Amino acid sequence: MAALNKTHDPARRSWVESANDPDSGFPIQNLPYGVFSVGNGPKRVGVAIGDQILDLTALETIGTLTPGGETPVFDQGALNPLMALPQAAWSQTRAAIADLLDADGGDPTLPLVAQSDVALHLPIYVRSFTDFYASKEHATNVGTMFRDPENALMPNWLHIPIGYNGRASTVVVSGTDIHRPNGQLKGPQDTEPRFGPCAKLDIELELGAIVGTPNPMGQPVTAAQAYDNIFGYVLMNDWSARDIQVWEYQPLGPFQSKAFATTISPWVVTREALESFRVSAPGRVTPLLPYLQEDSANNFDIQMEVALAPKGAAATTISRTNYKYMYYSSALQLVHHASSGCAMETGDLLGSGTISGPTPDSFGSLLELSWNGRDPIAVEGGARSFLEDGDRIEITGLCEGDYRVGFGACSGTILPAVDFGGS
Repeated sequence: MAALNKTHDPARRSWVESANDPDSGFPIQNLPYGVFSVGNGPKRVGVAIGDQILDLTALETIGTLTPGGETPVFDQGALNPLMALPQAAWSQTRAAIADLLDADGGDPTLPLVAQSDVALHLPIYVRSFTDFYASKEHATNVGTMFRDPENALMPNWLHIPIGYNGRASTVVVSGTDIHRPNGQLKGPQDTEPRFGPCAKLDIELELGAIVGTPNPMGQPVTAAQAYDNIFGYVLMNDWSARDIQVWEYQPLGPFQSKAFATTISPWVVTREALESFRVSAPGRVTPLLPYLQEDSANNFDIQMEVALAPKGAAATTISRTNYKYMYYSSALQLVHHASSGCAMETGDLLGSGTISGPTPDSFGSLLELSWNGRDPIAVEGGARSFLEDGDRIEITGLCEGDYRVGFGACSGTILPAVDFGGS
């Protein structure tokens, strides 16, 4: 299991001055990975440091940094080759990058490019995508809203991480515009369904865990192994079409209502960078089965916010919450996923599910914030129950302690539905 080391030293400084700004989310203790391009150039792998990017593809080409030995890992425009290396190589590479950027003994001649001068791309090839339903507060709110408030949680919820397999093909990087989805709709008073644009388009504030180390088919993993097998984390918005979902989800769960778009942030914050911010999961209502019991603190203290900006208006922060509230950690989600013998592969993405806290201002979806439209929330220039065309959503995340670890932003703007004559 990872431990604190020199890369976590809060006294460490970089020769990149912007990284030493106390308000920066990208100090030398963070070093998140991403994929970028300059102009019409090819995709390159880099590390965010302050307001700059260290070009790892260039460093590998000249032989300064070669984590894969004679086999390049930064030449494919994705992090998957790096993530496929042994876990020891992840740590060694992070330490080597930190040494190169250190104010004491680093190399100020290394190739940097300003973040403002690049386009950021999807950082990984998403092999598969699974979304979970792991916030007790969120599940309780939804159960209260649509079922018996006295029995808001389904009988299995306190025993098992609930999840479903989503669509890897529609995972996109922050900044990608999202078309309002079309689908089958049927209101409670309708005798027949109709086809048309979603009217209850929602957000889901989530954290995405990215699998680095695979497990063979038929071979489960322990909680300790699962924690270590996760390479890093991204912010995530798993957009949701609530009115399409309510008609289609029985008996097999969400389908088209969740398949149209999932947005992730461009910077992958490594598991090792989050080591200083580990916290224990909330207390268990009922004991979990032995295979789901954790011997270590596998949650993280990550402050998360959601801002909504109507077209032409300033942004309003509509939610402030924290990942520490999650009942099932990403490690436990991975344990359960592999427990049947399911092969998890390098580049698999596991969504935490909506992250909601204990207070109304900490809920992670508009469904909860507006209580299914009953209580519209105030935003600049009006109010919202669900998203309207032109609305822009931005999710941010930050760990704060002796230093900051930021995730950057996860954003998207809603475009009108595409009219293809389906109605």
